[in-house]
Amino acid sequence: MARGGFSGIPGGNMQALMRQAQKLQQQALDMNEKLDAMEYTGTAGGGAVTCTVNGKRQLVSLKINKDVIDPDDAEMLEDTVMAAINDALKQGEDNREAQMSKLSGATGMGGLF
Repeated sequence: MARGGFSGIPGGNMQALMRQAQKLQQQALDMNEKLDAMEYTGTAGGGAVTCTVNGKRQLVSLKINKDVIDPDDAEMLEDTVMAAINDALKQGEDNREAQMSKLSGATGMGGLF
């Protein structure tokens, strides 16, 4: 270990480490803001149900083709709506994980975020 420093930190400079941590924190905040604003569209039943969720995991819109509305089979419609919503939410989660992995990999701080 370098005198007054930390092993693995170039030059053992604590101030440089703090600046890097602050920069990483800001990048993570910026990335989260960008991801929260994104929208993802899920479909189910061959397009009979379409929904859109945002990056905050909120349902933004829901469209149901009137041809699939059968008063005698509400369960089928419920399942189709859930499948569309889950499809959109999965897209959002997959994208969030991919983007945050890129961020942590690019900073050399893998696994921290």
